[in-house]
Amino acid sequence: MDLRRSTGVQTGDHNTQHITYQTSPRPAPVALHSTLPRDVTAFTGREDELHRLVHAAEDGHTPVISIHTVDGMPGVGKTALVTHAAHQLAAHYPDGQLFVDLHAHTASQSPADPADVLATLLIRIGISPQNLPDTLQERAALWRDRVAGRKMLLILDNAAGPDQVEPLLPASQQCLVLVTSRRRLIALDGAEPLPLDTLPSDQASRLFTRLARRTPTQADHGAVTEAVRLCGHLPLAITLLAARLAHHPTWDLTTFTDEFATAQDRLSELEAGNRAVAAAFDLSYQDLPPHLQHLFRHLGLHPGPDIDPYATAALTNVPLTRARRHLETLYTDHLIEEPTPRRYRLHDLLREYAHTLTIQDPTEARAQATHRLLTYYTYTAHIADQHLTTTPRHHTHSHTAPDAAPELITREYALAWMRTEYPNLAACAHHNTGHTQPTHLIALARAMAAFLYQQGPWDQAIALHQTAAEAAHHTNDRHGEADALWDLGWVRRVTGDFVEADKLAGQALELYRKLDDRHGEANALWGLGVVRRVTADFAGADKLAGQALELYRKLDDRHGEANALWELGWVRWLMADFAGADELLRQALELYRDLGDHLGEANALRGLGVVRRVTGDFAGADELLGQALELFRDLGDRRGEANALWGLGRVRHVTGDFGGAGELAGQVLELFRDLGDRLGEAHALGGLGRVRRVMGDFDGADELLGQALELYRTLGNRHEEANALQDLGVVRTQLRDFRAATDLLTRSRKLFKEVGDRQGEAEALNSTGNLLAESGEPQEALAAYQQALLMARQVRSPLDEAHALEGTARCRAHTDTWSAIATLRKAVAIYCRIGAAETPAAAQYLTQLEGGQAQPVWLNGRLMWPNYP
Repeated sequence: MDLRRSTGVQTGDHNTQHITYQTSPRPAPVALHSTLPRDVTAFTGREDELHRLVHAAEDGHTPVISIHTVDGMPGVGKTALVTHAAHQLAAHYPDGQLFVDLHAHTASQSPADPADVLATLLIRIGISPQNLPDTLQERAALWRDRVAGRKMLLILDNAAGPDQVEPLLPASQQCLVLVTSRRRLIALDGAEPLPLDTLPSDQASRLFTRLARRTPTQADHGAVTEAVRLCGHLPLAITLLAARLAHHPTWDLTTFTDEFATAQDRLSELEAGNRAVAAAFDLSYQDLPPHLQHLFRHLGLHPGPDIDPYATAALTNVPLTRARRHLETLYTDHLIEEPTPRRYRLHDLLREYAHTLTIQDPTEARAQATHRLLTYYTYTAHIADQHLTTTPRHHTHSHTAPDAAPELITREYALAWMRTEYPNLAACAHHNTGHTQPTHLIALARAMAAFLYQQGPWDQAIALHQTAAEAAHHTNDRHGEADALWDLGWVRRVTGDFVEADKLAGQALELYRKLDDRHGEANALWGLGVVRRVTADFAGADKLAGQALELYRKLDDRHGEANALWELGWVRWLMADFAGADELLRQALELYRDLGDHLGEANALRGLGVVRRVTGDFAGADELLGQALELFRDLGDRRGEANALWGLGRVRHVTGDFGGAGELAGQVLELFRDLGDRLGEAHALGGLGRVRRVMGDFDGADELLGQALELYRTLGNRHEEANALQDLGVVRTQLRDFRAATDLLTRSRKLFKEVGDRQGEAEALNSTGNLLAESGEPQEALAAYQQALLMARQVRSPLDEAHALEGTARCRAHTDTWSAIATLRKAVAIYCRIGAAETPAAAQYLTQLEGGQAQPVWLNGRLMWPNYP
């Protein structure tokens, strides 16, 4: 202690001098009012988080102390936020604003002892050191006592955990405590958590340009966005990168960003002096126990964007329950994120950091971990595929079951799993392409085929199956090659590359036959038949589907049998054998239902709905297509949904709901374009064009139908080309471009005849009759209507029959009124029975004829009929 000498006193008797000393009072410690660090001059963004903290001062009516914990990953800006907030709050807390660093993650320093921190705090508020109690509990009590009634702001920065923070908390409800930590302080009772994420893109860009002291030009904005993306929107990374640019004012921003993007070691670029992103990560990593360090390193081996406990268990070779606990601990420590429940991901820079740590593990250990992960994904994808495929696999690669995998017991579970894991599956397949024995790649491509066909994206499916086919060929995996060729051809078909699809299906068929794989052969025959159908080779399609059906029945493959029956029914519909089509599709529907195949059931219902429409049962068609749509949506099959919507749109059109038809066609167009289905896109454009025509927008209809025609020609689909030509001929008729209309309808009839669609021929003949009538040639029109009537009755198409009867009646009205009335009555009866859109206009014209009021007249060389729609 300090000593001060007193005045000396002499005693003469002994001639002695006595000097005495007394203790002087120690000066009282100087109380510190504010120990806040300086404010962050370039603080940017965080408006919502800042608003929440600043307004905490206004909530002083609560009966307990206000505690806010700000947690987040290293470098996310926790200290900057609370410091900036504290400076704005200082006036609200006149009794002091104290800042304490608890050193949970400080280089070369252990976390602060709460007893030592309390000693510092007590001295700061004026307690003499010699009056400090000895125990933690006594110091905490003295701290709470001396702060009672004061309005004080306390910042506890870089906290290790609740046990370190709890003794430091005041009891006064007038105090505000802000705690920052890299851990989620879940056990800190009464605290309001504020998890801090990385910066949004716009705020990150503002921070970068502000610190770089740049005013970006219009051309620079893309470079700024890319720079902060490469920094993972992490404030520390952005600060360090921008600081480099700020000290080089002559550097070009775009070039600087490009160089950073191509840097071999991006983390080494993000350091300045004793500040570095990697160093911040190191402190958190070194704080982990060995088993969690092992897990963190292994996460760097995962090629996909996120991971769940099952994949983690496979990757790290630990039980599922332990994997869950370990992930939760890393999440609590802000070393991984949880964007959705039970799914975790590394921040981009943490992923890169984890990847650099994997070199600590032996090469063989890393290879084994990767193999376990790929085995898990391949096995589970195969299980999911069994629920999704429409062509059950009778030959597959053997798949080793992992110790733990999700139970995908229904199609819904399988589809949900595939949708969630697709980015990881694709990343694993890509990761595996460089291996000399790419068995996982071939098996993954096969297991993902049905999902990619139903969901897309098809360009990625094509690339995957192409790579798998090449890998299988190079490794002499003939079965794998045949499967990959079949899958590739199937996707080529839906993208409209029918020539390539035909070639690939043929190659797969040849391979299956060489391998004596009868199931593969049957599938290939069926798939080749589908290609022939969509290219309007109906006879060839019918033959191939029949061969597939015979083979499936010999193999007792009821699922394949159902598929072949469905295909035969569809071909017979296109050949205008509606009765045969209905019977085949009914057999397919019954089989699908017996097998519990809801996707097959939906397709069969859609086919039956289309047949019902062309046979005039519009109500039945609407009901069947509605059931199909509901099933497709329940199953998550977007392509099936689009096809069902398209069928419903056709029903709406023929029943006069043109607004509804247009709305559905718009939805279909969006769906098919999103899927990349060009044939479907052409169908939707045609549907929209027909709606525009009946609504009187002939120019708009002409443009849309022209686009559809061009697509059909590009795809080589002659049957749909004939339909588009017919629709365009009708539009040109109404535009009074009779020469063009004649050419279009002539070509349409020719194509319909070539492909064997007699119903299409009947429709084109009716349109030709309308054209001839409009152009002033009633006798020629009558002949066309008579041909259409004969053909419509042969194929049993009531709508085409009614059109032909009405056209015939209108042609005869000016020469034989009673014959016209009798014929028109038949047409109206059919219209009424099937609920056709033409019913009101035809019925009105019949009433006028019967009343003697409707007489056609010749005007300017053209026969005009009153109220002709």
